Amino acid sequence: MSKIIQINNRVATDETTGFGSNNAMYGRRFLNKDGRPNIKLSGIRFLESLSPYHYLIQLSRWQFLTFIFFFFILFNLLFACLYLLLGIEHLGGITANTPTQKFIEAFFFSAQTFTTVGYGRINPTGYATSLMASLEAFSGLLFFALATGLFYARFAQPKAYLRFSNNTLIAPFKDGLALMCRMAPYKKNYLTDTEVTLTLAVVVNDNGRMVNRFYPLELEYGRVNALSLAWTVVHPINERSPLYGWTDDDFKNTLFELHVYVKAFDDIFSNQVVVRTSYSREEFVCGAKFVPMYRRSDDGETTILELDKLGTYEKVDVKARMNKNSDEFTQESGQ
Repeated sequence: MSKIIQINNRVATDETTGFGSNNAMYGRRFLNKDGRPNIKLSGIRFLESLSPYHYLIQLSRWQFLTFIFFFFILFNLLFACLYLLLGIEHLGGITANTPTQKFIEAFFFSAQTFTTVGYGRINPTGYATSLMASLEAFSGLLFFALATGLFYARFAQPKAYLRFSNNTLIAPFKDGLALMCRMAPYKKNYLTDTEVTLTLAVVVNDNGRMVNRFYPLELEYGRVNALSLAWTVVHPINERSPLYGWTDDDFKNTLFELHVYVKAFDDIFSNQVVVRTSYSREEFVCGAKFVPMYRRSDDGETTILELDKLGTYEKVDVKARMNKNSDEFTQESGQ
């Protein structure tokens, strides 16, 4: 029986993950680095799969502004073409002579109608053009109402504003080893009652079948009253840990993924915020420890949190401790 199977028999498996046990049914990782599930939907109609609100809320700031800008341009280009089809002579006040100039005049009239500015130099004449302008003005009201709502929803959306270290470390801890990752707030928000949960997903060979096993990891401290500086989350690798007895080769050759789930209360939003991330096998570093990322200010009056050092670490030798744990694990398994 391999070491990892022995571990599976000794540690309770977390059955509340929402994922099955057959590893052949899943992609490379369960969660992406941004905390979103690594899942693509299929088997439903295209329209049912669309979720415009979620899509627009989750866009980055520049992507959202770019989307609004291009929608505004394309919408007015469409109506400019419609006005030209109805006849440019039905837009009073246009003095353009060339087709290009006429199109530009129609485009700017469309933009003025869409935004309900209406300078008055150009005006629709005739029932068809007036109806088209009325429909555009109505569409503009709806567009700006929706855009304003989305702007507010994005601005007021509760967020944790936490950054995580790029790597998870296997570092010296007391007389043994520990798994460590680090996080820190990067905005002027105040998180209280912060809780963190770590779950280890391991792929094992169970009687010739590759299956997933999920383990909740015990933490030195799983909750802090207030989070204003960096927090190094520590999972001691002791006899109760599924990582107990692992060597450097085990970390390199075993497929696993660490899921990090953080829940806190934000005083500014007066609401609970949640953030998730994950670390794959390639993002584990055996034999390293984080360097300090805060210091006293020059005048001694405040504490400086150096966020650029969030993921900075230095290498240390942990082979002796790993070998000791592996030997003790082998002896215990043999009894």
